[in-house]
Amino acid sequence: MNGRRKKKAMLLLSVFFIFLCVVSISAFWLHSYQQATFQHISTFCEILVKAHPETEQQVLSALKEYNTLTEQQISGNYFLAQYGYRVNEFCKGLPINIFFLSSVLFLVIACVFFISTRSADKRNRKRITELTDYLEQVNLGAGGTIIRMQEDDFSHLQDEIYKTVTTLYQTKETAITARKRFAENLENIAHQLKTPITAAFLSLQLMKKTAPNDYGNQIEKQLERLNRLEESLLTLSKIDAGTLPLNHTRVDIYTALNLATENLDDLLRKEEVSVEIPDNGCIEFFGDMEWTMEALINLLKNCMEHSKPGGMIHCDYTENPLYVEILIWDEGKGFDPEDIPHLFERFYRGRRAAGNGIGIGLALAKSIFELQNGTITARNLQGGGACFEIRVYSH
Repeated sequence: MNGRRKKKAMLLLSVFFIFLCVVSISAFWLHSYQQATFQHISTFCEILVKAHPETEQQVLSALKEYNTLTEQQISGNYFLAQYGYRVNEFCKGLPINIFFLSSVLFLVIACVFFISTRSADKRNRKRITELTDYLEQVNLGAGGTIIRMQEDDFSHLQDEIYKTVTTLYQTKETAITARKRFAENLENIAHQLKTPITAAFLSLQLMKKTAPNDYGNQIEKQLERLNRLEESLLTLSKIDAGTLPLNHTRVDIYTALNLATENLDDLLRKEEVSVEIPDNGCIEFFGDMEWTMEALINLLKNCMEHSKPGGMIHCDYTENPLYVEILIWDEGKGFDPEDIPHLFERFYRGRRAAGNGIGIGLALAKSIFELQNGTITARNLQGGGACFEIRVYSH
């Protein structure tokens, strides 16, 4: 509020100063004009009286009559024009300093206005820079940054920015706390599942030895599925808590793809699906080989589940100055268009989901690549088939 009053006062002061200067110039011009007119009439009368002394009384009488004339009576009088005289032949010798002083006064007014405007712009730019720097520090995670409070035209904007940033900090802290709590609960659930699953496995092994039957194999498959779920939940809890151990070494993409394929060799043979991995030379990125391989296994497995017997999974990889890119695609029917926005959500199973998955594999792959400064997207190919596109950016 004080800033607004100060600016209003400065504006009124500038207007008053300009008005005062205009009045002063007008008064100066009027005085100069009156003085010049008096001097010219006086000079003309002096010449006339000296040339014809007997006309002195007539001249004085004419002057008295001239003084009684009104503005309307004088205006439009061009009596001398009939003798060939022109306007620019009279009032010679008008002081040149009148124009000089007028110009100086005009320049003073212009300078004062320019300086005041420039000063206001400078203050505004400074305040905008301060607010921008504050937001940049907040975006960089400088939690202890404090905005310098001032009273001016930006006070309301400053208050709103401060309120918004404070609210965002509170929301962020609440979200972090909730995420940690969720990760802890998820980890507890995973650990709680571990004990009964292990006990059930042991009981199943004893049962298969003492009384083997077909039901034992079905139970074993379900226990294996539960075991995979427990391991996935534990991994997700570590990712959410930020405790997943990652090594940052050079990961050769060709090697990672081949290792992932080797881990799926038995399943690939069973499904009669092959994997094509071209040797595009040494293309690497900084990341964790083991977890990268784990993410690739999930992607390859997804493609395998949607491939027909005799089908092939294709792989390709390239690099540029910004990122390395890995493409993995199959020859199946592709994704249902409605599923694509939700493919990487946890526990989501699409309309064309195959196998006995639990909907965590793609979510795990996405989280693993994101931890390595990467992204993963899914799309359908024009000729048919589903494609995963991975990009790992340079640090």
